[in-house]
Amino acid sequence: MHPLLARPNCSSGRGIRDRAANATAFEQWINELNVQSEFPTSAPAVTDHPAIAALLAGGTPSAEAVTAFLAERPFPLIEPGAATFAWRGGAERVELVRFIHASASRTGFERLADTDLWLLRLPVENDGRFEYKLALGRAGSEEWIVDPLNPARAEDPFGQNSVCRTFGYARPAWSEPRGAPAGHVESLPVESRVFGETRVEKVYLPARYAAGSPCPLVVIHDGDDFMTYADLAVSLDNLIDAGDIPPVVAALVQSRDRTGEYPRGRRHARYLVHELLPALSARYAISERPLDRVLLGASLGAVASLATAFRYPGCFGGLVLKSGSFVLDERKLERRTHPVFHRVARLVRALRRAPPLPPTRAFVSTGELEGLAEDNRALASFLRERGVDVLFKSAWDGHHWHNWRDQLRDGLMWVLRSGSKDEDG
Repeated sequence: MHPLLARPNCSSGRGIRDRAANATAFEQWINELNVQSEFPTSAPAVTDHPAIAALLAGGTPSAEAVTAFLAERPFPLIEPGAATFAWRGGAERVELVRFIHASASRTGFERLADTDLWLLRLPVENDGRFEYKLALGRAGSEEWIVDPLNPARAEDPFGQNSVCRTFGYARPAWSEPRGAPAGHVESLPVESRVFGETRVEKVYLPARYAAGSPCPLVVIHDGDDFMTYADLAVSLDNLIDAGDIPPVVAALVQSRDRTGEYPRGRRHARYLVHELLPALSARYAISERPLDRVLLGASLGAVASLATAFRYPGCFGGLVLKSGSFVLDERKLERRTHPVFHRVARLVRALRRAPPLPPTRAFVSTGELEGLAEDNRALASFLRERGVDVLFKSAWDGHHWHNWRDQLRDGLMWVLRSGSKDEDG
């Protein structure tokens, strides 16, 4: 360790455990997803970074020198294989927390002696991203904050996270506004005997929508959230305008109790097939070809999508399954104790007994940092064995909306492609 760096005596992290004890069931489930996530293990010395070496070249830097150091460069400092973070202020300890709900991956900063500057150089994989917060320990308590030196942010239902984009990563251009003709979203009331209520779903209609020309249909689980957190509308506008996908009608399904409704599956599947689909067909021009009908979902939404496809074979011929919360190896239930995973495991057992699907295309994706990569690779193999035409993709990312956004184009192009079966590489 450089003589000017001091590693704090980190506490046991009691504050995080106290938060976990009060977490909602959904937060507990997310914790269990993320617990296996790992970073590369070879940590470079923070003083090896040229900018920091220059700061320390004359000994302990002055407060003015630290101010200039932070003002003259963007943070985190990104280089191939590493990212360097900084925080300035009074604290007993500063840690980088990889996931907003996780308790398994906390990496401590080192304080520059006789200054209030804290530094961390973290090994990372190139061409990836991850979301994080800073944990500040003061007077026996802990506060989580977004990184004040990093303007990159991502939203989720729990608030904002800071985003580290590693060397080589670029946000897809098609996910940003670029003047494409805009579709619009309208409401569709659906009378549901299955749930004993009127559900009001939202429907995206493309700019080129015409009532006399049938469009492919994409049913998107947690569609409102995809709109809010994953730039869905502008992405669809751009992909349609570029000719990457045909004009689609997208049903934006939203459940008030996704952890109860999605993994159980039977009622949800009946609602989609016997109530939502007829309501959509009565109001919009939708293709009747199964291969033009797609189920899309992330996390438990992927579970609900796959369960519906198997319960009603031949109704939907396309599946886009992102970071599915699947359990194909039931030995993992020893670590994943949340009831949701046990329901999913029972569902997978039923799928193993089900007959093969009619012609179906599936896009399966995962993030290497979310603890689900192995399960989703196994899912892709399982589906191939059942005769499904599968494309599998992985990214160095976590269980996050921007990860699911970034893989939208590949997924929709795969399931909505025309012509003969393509090679998936």
